[in-house]
Amino acid sequence: MLASLQKISGLIGNTPVVELNMPGISLFTKLEYRNYSGSIKDRAAFSILSNAIRNGKVNSETLIVESSSGNFAIALARICKDLGLSFIPVIDPNINRENEAMLRLFTDKVVKVEKEDSTGGYLLTRIETVKELCAQHPNSFWTNQYDNPDNFKGYYNTLGKEICDRFDRLDYMFIAVSSCGTISGISQKVKEKFPDVTIVAVDIEGSVIFNIPPQKRYVSGLGSSKVPSILEHAIIDEVMIVSHEELVAGCHELVKEQNIFAGASSGAVYAAIKNYFNSHAVQGTPVTLFCCADRGDSYVNNVYDRKWVNNMMEKLSKIKA
Repeated sequence: MLASLQKISGLIGNTPVVELNMPGISLFTKLEYRNYSGSIKDRAAFSILSNAIRNGKVNSETLIVESSSGNFAIALARICKDLGLSFIPVIDPNINRENEAMLRLFTDKVVKVEKEDSTGGYLLTRIETVKELCAQHPNSFWTNQYDNPDNFKGYYNTLGKEICDRFDRLDYMFIAVSSCGTISGISQKVKEKFPDVTIVAVDIEGSVIFNIPPQKRYVSGLGSSKVPSILEHAIIDEVMIVSHEELVAGCHELVKEQNIFAGASSGAVYAAIKNYFNSHAVQGTPVTLFCCADRGDSYVNNVYDRKWVNNMMEKLSKIKA
Protein backbone atom coordinates (compact mmCIF):
# COMPACT_ATOMS: atom_id res chain seq x y z
CA MET A 1 0.00 0.00 0.00
CA LEU A 2 2.96 2.32 0.49
CA ALA A 3 3.45 2.72 -3.27
CA SER A 4 -0.23 3.64 -3.65
CA LEU A 5 0.07 6.16 -0.82
CA GLN A 6 2.94 7.85 -2.62
CA LYS A 7 0.86 8.10 -5.79
CA ILE A 8 -2.15 9.59 -3.98
CA SER A 9 0.06 12.03 -2.09
CA GLY A 10 1.10 13.61 -5.37
CA LEU A 11 -2.55 14.35 -6.19
CA ILE A 12 -3.32 16.23 -2.98
CA GLY A 13 -2.26 19.78 -2.17
CA ASN A 14 -0.53 22.67 -3.91
CA THR A 15 -3.94 24.08 -4.80
CA PRO A 16 -4.08 27.46 -6.56
CA VAL A 17 -4.52 30.79 -4.79
CA VAL A 18 -6.51 33.47 -6.63
CA GLU A 19 -7.06 37.12 -5.79
CA LEU A 20 -10.65 38.31 -5.65
CA ASN A 21 -12.20 41.75 -5.97
CA MET A 22 -13.63 43.22 -2.77
CA PRO A 23 -13.39 46.95 -1.98
CA GLY A 24 -11.31 47.85 1.07
CA ILE A 25 -9.47 44.55 1.49
CA SER A 26 -6.94 42.46 -0.39
CA LEU A 27 -8.94 39.23 -0.60
CA PHE A 28 -7.56 35.85 -1.65
CA THR A 29 -8.99 32.35 -1.76
CA LYS A 30 -7.31 28.98 -1.97
CA LEU A 31 -9.23 26.66 -4.30
CA GLU A 32 -9.27 23.47 -2.28
CA TYR A 33 -11.79 21.90 -4.63
CA ARG A 34 -8.85 21.29 -6.94
CA ASN A 35 -7.72 18.42 -4.69
CA TYR A 36 -7.78 14.71 -5.59
CA SER A 37 -11.42 13.92 -4.73
CA GLY A 38 -12.61 17.51 -4.99
CA SER A 39 -12.37 18.93 -1.50
CA ILE A 40 -10.23 20.15 1.37
CA LYS A 41 -11.03 16.93 3.26
CA ASP A 42 -8.58 14.97 1.11
CA ARG A 43 -5.82 16.34 3.33
CA ALA A 44 -7.34 15.03 6.57
CA ALA A 45 -8.43 11.68 5.14
CA PHE A 46 -5.00 11.01 3.67
CA SER A 47 -3.22 12.09 6.85
CA ILE A 48 -5.32 9.82 9.06
CA LEU A 49 -5.17 6.78 6.80
CA SER A 50 -1.51 7.03 5.85
CA ASN A 51 -0.43 7.37 9.47
CA ALA A 52 -2.66 4.46 10.51
CA ILE A 53 -1.08 2.28 7.82
CA ARG A 54 2.46 3.25 8.77
CA ASN A 55 1.70 2.67 12.48
CA GLY A 56 0.27 -0.81 11.81
CA LYS A 57 -3.31 0.07 12.78
CA VAL A 58 -4.53 -0.62 9.24
CA ASN A 59 -3.56 -3.52 7.00
CA SER A 60 -4.91 -4.80 3.68
CA GLU A 61 -7.76 -6.66 5.45
CA THR A 62 -8.90 -3.79 7.68
CA LEU A 63 -12.42 -2.41 7.37
CA ILE A 64 -12.46 1.41 7.47
CA VAL A 65 -15.54 2.97 9.08
CA GLU A 66 -16.53 6.62 9.43
CA SER A 67 -19.51 8.83 10.19
CA SER A 68 -19.79 11.40 7.41
CA SER A 69 -22.42 12.60 4.99
CA GLY A 70 -20.07 14.72 2.95
CA ASN A 71 -16.61 15.41 1.69
CA PHE A 72 -14.68 13.45 4.30
CA ALA A 73 -16.56 10.28 3.39
CA ILE A 74 -16.01 10.89 -0.31
CA ALA A 75 -12.30 11.48 0.27
CA LEU A 76 -12.06 8.26 2.26
CA ALA A 77 -14.02 6.34 -0.35
CA ARG A 78 -11.70 7.41 -3.15
CA ILE A 79 -8.50 6.83 -1.17
CA CYS A 80 -9.66 3.45 0.17
CA LYS A 81 -10.57 2.32 -3.35
CA ASP A 82 -7.08 3.18 -4.57
CA LEU A 83 -5.58 1.34 -1.60
CA GLY A 84 -7.82 -1.72 -2.00
CA LEU A 85 -9.43 -1.20 1.42
CA SER A 86 -13.08 -1.82 2.32
CA PHE A 87 -14.89 1.26 3.61
CA ILE A 88 -18.36 1.73 5.13
CA PRO A 89 -19.58 5.33 5.40
CA VAL A 90 -22.39 6.01 7.89
CA ILE A 91 -24.64 8.73 6.48
CA ASP A 92 -27.98 10.37 7.31
CA PRO A 93 -31.01 11.87 5.52
CA ASN A 94 -29.42 15.32 5.31
CA ILE A 95 -26.85 14.08 2.82
CA ASN A 96 -26.87 15.73 -0.60
CA ARG A 97 -28.18 13.20 -3.09
CA GLU A 98 -25.13 13.75 -5.28
CA ASN A 99 -22.85 12.82 -2.38
CA GLU A 100 -24.90 9.74 -1.59
CA ALA A 101 -24.70 8.64 -5.21
CA MET A 102 -20.92 9.12 -5.15
CA LEU A 103 -20.54 7.03 -1.99
CA ARG A 104 -22.68 4.23 -3.34
CA LEU A 105 -20.59 4.27 -6.52
CA PHE A 106 -17.20 4.06 -4.78
CA THR A 107 -18.06 1.73 -1.86
CA ASP A 108 -19.66 -1.70 -1.53
CA LYS A 109 -21.84 -0.77 1.42
CA VAL A 110 -23.39 2.44 2.79
CA VAL A 111 -25.24 2.56 6.12
CA LYS A 112 -27.89 5.29 6.39
CA VAL A 113 -29.31 6.13 9.82
CA GLU A 114 -32.82 7.55 10.10
CA LYS A 115 -33.15 8.37 13.82
CA GLU A 116 -32.51 11.95 14.96
CA ASP A 117 -30.34 12.47 18.02
CA SER A 118 -31.02 14.66 21.05
CA THR A 119 -29.82 17.80 19.24
CA GLY A 120 -32.23 17.38 16.33
CA GLY A 121 -29.42 16.23 14.08
CA TYR A 122 -28.01 12.82 13.26
CA LEU A 123 -24.32 12.98 14.19
CA LEU A 124 -24.64 11.30 17.58
CA THR A 125 -26.76 8.51 16.07
CA ARG A 126 -24.20 8.03 13.31
CA ILE A 127 -21.38 7.75 15.84
CA GLU A 128 -23.24 5.09 17.82
CA THR A 129 -23.74 3.17 14.58
CA VAL A 130 -20.01 3.44 13.81
CA LYS A 131 -19.20 1.95 17.22
CA GLU A 132 -21.62 -0.93 16.57
CA LEU A 133 -20.01 -1.66 13.20
CA CYS A 134 -16.53 -1.65 14.72
CA ALA A 135 -17.70 -4.06 17.44
CA GLN A 136 -19.01 -6.40 14.73
CA HIS A 137 -15.73 -6.33 12.78
CA PRO A 138 -12.65 -7.06 14.96
CA ASN A 139 -10.22 -5.87 12.25
CA SER A 140 -11.77 -2.44 11.77
CA PHE A 141 -10.52 1.12 12.03
CA TRP A 142 -12.63 4.17 12.82
CA THR A 143 -10.93 7.21 11.30
CA ASN A 144 -12.82 9.40 13.82
CA GLN A 145 -12.31 12.77 12.18
CA TYR A 146 -13.70 14.67 15.19
CA ASP A 147 -11.14 13.35 17.67
CA ASN A 148 -8.17 12.01 15.71
CA PRO A 149 -5.18 14.38 15.99
CA ASP A 150 -3.91 13.23 12.59
CA ASN A 151 -6.84 15.22 11.19
CA PHE A 152 -5.47 18.63 12.17
CA LYS A 153 -1.85 17.51 11.69
CA GLY A 154 -2.67 16.87 8.05
CA TYR A 155 -3.65 20.52 7.64
CA TYR A 156 -0.74 21.79 9.71
CA ASN A 157 1.80 19.92 7.59
CA THR A 158 0.29 20.64 4.16
CA LEU A 159 -2.27 23.42 3.83
CA GLY A 160 -0.79 25.52 6.61
CA LYS A 161 2.67 25.20 5.12
CA GLU A 162 1.43 26.09 1.62
CA ILE A 163 -0.21 29.24 2.98
CA CYS A 164 2.96 30.28 4.82
CA ASP A 165 5.05 29.65 1.71
CA ARG A 166 2.67 31.67 -0.49
CA PHE A 167 2.23 34.81 1.62
CA ASP A 168 4.69 37.33 3.00
CA ARG A 169 1.93 39.06 4.94
CA LEU A 170 -1.40 37.82 6.25
CA ASP A 171 -3.77 39.87 8.40
CA TYR A 172 -6.97 37.80 8.49
CA MET A 173 -8.00 34.21 7.87
CA PHE A 174 -11.65 33.17 7.87
CA ILE A 175 -12.09 29.42 8.35
CA ALA A 176 -15.29 27.36 8.38
CA VAL A 177 -15.63 24.82 11.20
CA SER A 178 -17.06 21.31 11.33
CA SER A 179 -14.71 18.59 12.58
CA CYS A 180 -12.35 21.52 13.38
CA GLY A 181 -9.30 19.84 11.89
CA THR A 182 -8.86 22.57 9.30
CA ILE A 183 -8.94 25.48 11.72
CA SER A 184 -6.76 23.68 14.28
CA GLY A 185 -4.02 22.79 11.82
CA ILE A 186 -4.02 26.03 9.85
CA SER A 187 -4.23 28.35 12.87
CA GLN A 188 -1.27 26.66 14.57
CA LYS A 189 0.89 26.83 11.46
CA VAL A 190 0.11 30.35 10.25
CA LYS A 191 0.41 31.80 13.77
CA GLU A 192 4.02 30.60 13.79
CA LYS A 193 4.86 32.83 10.82
CA PHE A 194 2.20 35.52 11.31
CA PRO A 195 1.63 35.80 15.09
CA ASP A 196 -0.61 38.84 14.64
CA VAL A 197 -2.93 37.28 12.07
CA THR A 198 -6.57 37.31 13.17
CA ILE A 199 -8.15 33.84 12.90
CA VAL A 200 -11.92 34.08 12.52
CA ALA A 201 -13.91 30.86 12.94
CA VAL A 202 -17.13 30.71 10.91
CA ASP A 203 -19.97 28.51 12.12
CA ILE A 204 -23.68 28.20 11.31
CA GLU A 205 -26.69 28.75 13.53
CA GLY A 206 -27.77 25.54 15.26
CA SER A 207 -24.24 24.17 15.56
CA VAL A 208 -23.07 23.55 19.13
CA ILE A 209 -19.32 23.98 18.54
CA PHE A 210 -19.22 27.39 20.23
CA ASN A 211 -21.90 26.74 22.86
CA ILE A 212 -24.82 27.98 20.77
CA PRO A 213 -28.14 26.22 21.54
CA PRO A 214 -28.71 23.31 19.13
CA GLN A 215 -31.12 23.82 16.26
CA LYS A 216 -31.95 21.81 13.19
CA ARG A 217 -29.48 22.49 10.38
CA TYR A 218 -30.46 22.06 6.76
CA VAL A 219 -27.09 22.27 5.03
CA SER A 220 -24.22 19.80 5.29
CA GLY A 221 -20.54 20.68 5.40
CA LEU A 222 -20.65 23.25 8.20
CA GLY A 223 -21.23 23.04 11.93
CA SER A 224 -21.56 20.07 14.25
CA SER A 225 -23.88 18.45 16.79
CA LYS A 226 -20.95 17.86 19.16
CA VAL A 227 -17.86 19.80 20.19
CA PRO A 228 -14.90 18.07 18.50
CA SER A 229 -12.09 17.35 20.93
CA ILE A 230 -9.50 18.56 18.42
CA LEU A 231 -10.96 22.06 18.72
CA GLU A 232 -8.71 22.48 21.77
CA HIS A 233 -5.73 22.66 19.40
CA ALA A 234 -7.15 25.64 17.48
CA ILE A 235 -5.97 29.21 18.04
CA ILE A 236 -9.09 31.30 17.43
CA ASP A 237 -9.33 35.06 17.83
CA GLU A 238 -12.95 35.66 16.87
CA VAL A 239 -16.08 33.64 16.08
CA MET A 240 -18.83 34.51 13.63
CA ILE A 241 -22.14 32.66 13.41
CA VAL A 242 -23.95 32.92 10.09
CA SER A 243 -27.61 32.18 9.46
CA HIS A 244 -28.88 29.79 6.83
CA GLU A 245 -30.11 32.79 4.88
CA GLU A 246 -26.67 34.39 4.94
CA LEU A 247 -25.05 31.15 3.86
CA VAL A 248 -27.32 30.86 0.81
CA ALA A 249 -26.80 34.52 -0.10
CA GLY A 250 -23.04 34.09 0.26
CA CYS A 251 -23.00 31.15 -2.17
CA HIS A 252 -24.95 33.08 -4.80
CA GLU A 253 -22.89 36.25 -4.33
CA LEU A 254 -19.65 34.28 -4.67
CA VAL A 255 -20.85 33.15 -8.09
CA LYS A 256 -22.21 36.53 -9.15
CA GLU A 257 -19.37 38.71 -7.87
CA GLN A 258 -16.31 36.43 -8.16
CA ASN A 259 -17.34 33.77 -10.73
CA ILE A 260 -16.58 31.04 -8.18
CA PHE A 261 -18.98 28.11 -7.94
CA ALA A 262 -18.32 26.72 -4.47
CA GLY A 263 -20.08 24.79 -1.72
CA ALA A 264 -22.03 25.79 1.35
CA SER A 265 -19.12 26.45 3.72
CA SER A 266 -17.46 28.74 1.16
CA GLY A 267 -20.66 30.77 0.86
CA ALA A 268 -20.91 31.01 4.63
CA VAL A 269 -17.34 32.26 4.91
CA TYR A 270 -17.81 34.75 2.07
CA ALA A 271 -20.89 36.14 3.85
CA ALA A 272 -18.95 36.31 7.12
CA ILE A 273 -16.11 38.26 5.48
CA LYS A 274 -18.58 40.80 4.10
CA ASN A 275 -20.35 41.15 7.44
CA TYR A 276 -17.08 41.48 9.33
CA PHE A 277 -15.56 44.25 7.26
CA ASN A 278 -18.88 46.08 6.99
CA SER A 279 -19.03 46.27 10.79
CA HIS A 280 -15.33 46.63 11.71
CA ALA A 281 -13.14 49.64 11.05
CA VAL A 282 -9.74 48.46 9.83
CA GLN A 283 -6.59 50.32 8.93
CA GLY A 284 -5.08 50.10 5.48
CA THR A 285 -5.94 47.23 3.15
CA PRO A 286 -5.81 44.02 5.16
CA VAL A 287 -4.59 40.88 3.41
CA THR A 288 -7.36 38.35 3.92
CA LEU A 289 -7.55 34.68 2.99
CA PHE A 290 -10.21 31.98 3.00
CA CYS A 291 -10.48 28.52 1.46
CA CYS A 292 -13.08 27.27 -0.98
CA ALA A 293 -13.42 23.84 0.55
CA ASP A 294 -15.40 22.22 -2.27
CA ARG A 295 -17.24 22.93 -5.51
CA GLY A 296 -20.92 23.76 -5.75
CA ASP A 297 -21.86 20.67 -7.75
CA SER A 298 -23.14 18.83 -4.66
CA TYR A 299 -25.33 21.79 -3.75
CA VAL A 300 -27.10 22.34 -7.08
CA ASN A 301 -30.28 20.79 -5.70
CA ASN A 302 -30.28 22.67 -2.40
CA VAL A 303 -28.52 26.01 -1.80
CA TYR A 304 -28.50 26.76 -5.54
CA ASP A 305 -32.12 25.64 -6.07
CA ARG A 306 -34.68 28.37 -5.47
CA LYS A 307 -37.53 25.96 -4.65
CA TRP A 308 -35.42 24.13 -2.05
CA VAL A 309 -34.26 27.43 -0.55
CA ASN A 310 -37.82 28.75 -0.25
CA ASN A 311 -38.88 25.53 1.46
CA MET A 312 -35.98 25.77 3.90
CA MET A 313 -36.78 29.41 4.67
CA GLU A 314 -40.39 28.50 5.40
CA LYS A 315 -39.29 25.80 7.87
CA LEU A 316 -36.84 28.17 9.54
CA SER A 317 -39.47 30.89 9.93
CA LYS A 318 -41.70 28.45 11.81
CA ILE A 319 -38.85 27.45 14.12
CA LYS A 320 -37.92 31.07 14.84
CA ALA A 321 -41.51 32.28 15.24
